[in-house]
Amino acid sequence: MPERKKLFGTNGVRGVVNEFLTPDFVLKMGKAIGTEMHGNIAVATDTRTSNVMLKDALIAGILSTGSSVVDLGVIPTPALQLRVKSGSFTGGVMVTASHNPPQFNGVKAIAPDGTEASKDEEDRIEDAFYRENFKVAEWNGIGMLSARHDAADSYIRAIVERVDAEAIRERKFTVVLDCSNGASVYTAPYLLEALGVRVITLNSQPQGSFPGHESEPTPENLRDLAKTVKNVGADMGIAHDGDADRAVFIDERGRYIPGELSLALIAREIIRNRKGTIAVVPVSTPSVVEEAIREFDGRTVYTRVGSPVVARKMMEVSAVIGGEENGGIINPRMQYCRDGGMAAAKMLEIVAERGPLSSLIDSLPRFYTVKLKVEIGDRNPAEILQGVRREASAVRIDETDGLKLFLDEGWVLVRPSGTEPLMRIFAESRIEKNARKYAEDHLKIVKSLLR
Repeated sequence: MPERKKLFGTNGVRGVVNEFLTPDFVLKMGKAIGTEMHGNIAVATDTRTSNVMLKDALIAGILSTGSSVVDLGVIPTPALQLRVKSGSFTGGVMVTASHNPPQFNGVKAIAPDGTEASKDEEDRIEDAFYRENFKVAEWNGIGMLSARHDAADSYIRAIVERVDAEAIRERKFTVVLDCSNGASVYTAPYLLEALGVRVITLNSQPQGSFPGHESEPTPENLRDLAKTVKNVGADMGIAHDGDADRAVFIDERGRYIPGELSLALIAREIIRNRKGTIAVVPVSTPSVVEEAIREFDGRTVYTRVGSPVVARKMMEVSAVIGGEENGGIINPRMQYCRDGGMAAAKMLEIVAERGPLSSLIDSLPRFYTVKLKVEIGDRNPAEILQGVRREASAVRIDETDGLKLFLDEGWVLVRPSGTEPLMRIFAESRIEKNARKYAEDHLKIVKSLLR
């Protein structure tokens, strides 16, 4: 058996195309997925230049096991998830690397209920991959391939039905939309149009090299969006990442809204109407979410980092909202997955009912966060964390995911990335200089351990 290397990270299998993620690799991954999800499997991609090459390899592997495939084309990941959830599918696969640079691609497995595959499901696929104990169909039992082109339209309709569309239409918003040359080009402009929004688009053509800017919606990448919002007097800006499972916002003053603030705002407004309910977020999430919902007796439950973990905990505790601080918001009224389209529509509804985005954001509790990262190469993350624990001092330590060290006036989280050979360092305090100091002090500790 080949030497085992962990394949699935926080969000599927990812790697550089034709280095790690080769057609041969994806063909074999398709065989493993077809074996474990045996039945009828939905497949889609984002806009990356390698999407056809890898999708065809994946489909060939699935069909060889006797499983059938429905090719949904280029659509956002949550549109694929909605189709899997509402159709007669035994699972789904998205060919995407989400926010990673254009040379990357990935394979994300979707469970029959539309959620991202659980760790146990991923482990079974990975085990089949390495053992090569694939189902092999006879020549007359090979799976059937068909295509459907209606997933984008049904996804748009589902979102419109789950917000107060009339309130949004009455507000006559102007929105600048940055599709990041990704999969949202086929859904986001049409969703906003269906909600009566005047839409000005940026990077709205599908180009997998991401010529407008890289697909991660960071402040640096969204400078043109922020500038355009101010120049045209728009009510807000909305940006999606490559596979559109995230939404990031610019307020009407041209300010970039960090993902934790948009999550806190949406959580507060949902829990305002359903007092005493629960929000679920990973341990990396700033305290603004917990503070924002406390006023309405909302309770916050923390999990390991990763939207599949958050989604499953939401189901377990009947949470009304959840998500991550990167703009990935999970609204169970739609489905238990990160959904950039649903997040955008919900934010429009909130602003239509409660006033300008800038005022709503300014009304949230104030915390300062600093996020740093350091490459660790092939070093063992667990050994680095042990070293951090020895070197650092803390009032309390939470080991839900990595090390979350609670300090006198804030906290710092040191955890390995689930998608790249990095150690991530998040720090928070109500005092800005403390957040910076906590982050930099622990970065120094990690760097000293790497020498």
